[in-house]
Amino acid sequence: MDKRIGGVTLIVKEKGSVESLNGILSEYGTLIRGRMGIPFSDSSLSVISLIVEGTTDQIGALTGKIGRLDGVEARSVLAKEIF
Repeated sequence: MDKRIGGVTLIVKEKGSVESLNGILSEYGTLIRGRMGIPFSDSSLSVISLIVEGTTDQIGALTGKIGRLDGVEARSVLAKEIF
């Protein structure tokens, strides 16, 4: 399958899901080219941005697993070009 480049934004509202989230990110680490996390000190909210490269199936599996975690939202956008 052809690879695509894109971004995934994660909004983490439940700190109890962080350990599971980090496990998933490690499992899919070969897809992740860059990662930036921003905690909001005045609340329990954190935002994580990922730059990913993989097939649409691989990226969909990653965001699907993350989206099933309690208190975590995941959205992705992929480039139209195939690499």
